[in-house]
Amino acid sequence: MNSEYYISAFCNIKNNTISLNGSQVYSDDNNEFSDFIKAAYKFLDTKYPKFFKMDALSKLAFLAADVLLKSQNLNGDIENDIAIVFSNKASSLDTDRKHQKSIDSKEDYYPSPAIFVYTLPNICIGEISIKYKLFSENSFFIFDNFNAQHLLDYSNSLLSAGKTEKVLCGWVDLDGDQYDAYLYLVTKTGTIKHNKENIIKFYNT
Repeated sequence: MNSEYYISAFCNIKNNTISLNGSQVYSDDNNEFSDFIKAAYKFLDTKYPKFFKMDALSKLAFLAADVLLKSQNLNGDIENDIAIVFSNKASSLDTDRKHQKSIDSKEDYYPSPAIFVYTLPNICIGEISIKYKLFSENSFFIFDNFNAQHLLDYSNSLLSAGKTEKVLCGWVDLDGDQYDAYLYLVTKTGTIKHNKENIIKFYNT
């Protein structure tokens, strides 16, 4: 059984910049996340109308995954055997605050179902899975800091157990206008080894 896996592609979104495999694909001067992510969506010609209904965390994760998976030339008409393993430190806190604010308002009390549906961090996984027909394993973990060792061990275990052909994994964190996305795709063939050193190196790219 193959015990060595590879990183075939990675995407970073931070500091008003989106990059794929270390090369910049989009950048602007919008300091507010909402302005930046909408402008990036239009520039990248994403064409997914539901994007505008998503919460901020889902928009961040979705766009990072879209940039990365587009580069893999996936067939969007068939199910793709790709597991998803995400992590962050803020969970769905940004949306939770909006939900709590609607509950606290005595004058305008009505918790919005459109907000409430995003009060779990793994909802962003669902948005990605719908577009790319990913129906394999998926998990969302919460850590104090970026945990490369866990991503390495968990994704490798899914592959070695035969539960999936590939794993989309990484870190997607957002709290207000502070955001940081780093996703990478683990495959069974390639040239860049899937090890802790490379995971951290690409995260810091």
